[in-house]
Amino acid sequence: QVQLVDSGGDSVQPGGSLTLSCAASVSLLSLHLVGWYRQAPGEQRRMVVTTTRAGDTNLANFAKGRFAISEDNAKNMFYLQMNGLQFEDSADYYCYARWWDSGSRSWNDYWGQGTRVTVSS
Repeated sequence: QVQLVDSGGDSVQPGGSLTLSCAASVSLLSLHLVGWYRQAPGEQRRMVVTTTRAGDTNLANFAKGRFAISEDNAKNMFYLQMNGLQFEDSADYYCYARWWDSGSRSWNDYWGQGTRVTVSS
């Protein structure tokens, strides 16, 4: 089992910056993939960024040039740095991890509880 706790959501003005944090209960090195998704009211959850243990990073078009994912393996934490925030970036943000369960030989997906980002003037 993997537990993820995300935090850092806040209300910011357009053009502002914010960093979200996700604490994992296991070593990040044991996770196949980590990332961030977001969900605005009335919309489906959408991928923001994912990165694999092999170093392949996939960034949504709306996030390119503004958002970045980073990891601190010593703390078992990963982050979403967001710059140039816009009104349409307002959403609940969820950290995500995929882990290989060697016991059941299956991929398991885990989610944080969500942290709210509001961009308003």
